[in-house]
Amino acid sequence: MIKLIATAFVLCAFAQVGFSQHVCSAAFLNNKMVVDQYTKEGYKNEIALNATGDLTVNTVELSAKENKAVTRIPFKVAIKEKDTNTIVLFSKEDFMKVDVKKVLSECKKGDQIVLLTLDKQYALPHNEILVK
Repeated sequence: MIKLIATAFVLCAFAQVGFSQHVCSAAFLNNKMVVDQYTKEGYKNEIALNATGDLTVNTVELSAKENKAVTRIPFKVAIKEKDTNTIVLFSKEDFMKVDVKKVLSECKKGDQIVLLTLDKQYALPHNEILVK
């Protein structure tokens, strides 16, 4: 867990330096950060096809003990199809939260949910969520 938080902190720090002082944000499902594992090969950012609850994007407070959602921010949702790599907007709507079941009803295993922030001030380094 500490390795996860440290890596997330480093990525957000790089985002702030590289993208003109962006505020770090992350995807949450039912108030739990979706990214839950970092390895040498990369990070684990996935949800099950039968997941339920609210999907949100929040600014985050990262510490050595925990990661915490602070403020919800508006976002759009798109779906990247596994077979064609085509990205299709899920809805023209801007969301503060979305029922993940509605999004997943348009997905199949191997697709990715792509989250888009609406304001350049927010860094969202893990914006693609694999559907398992």
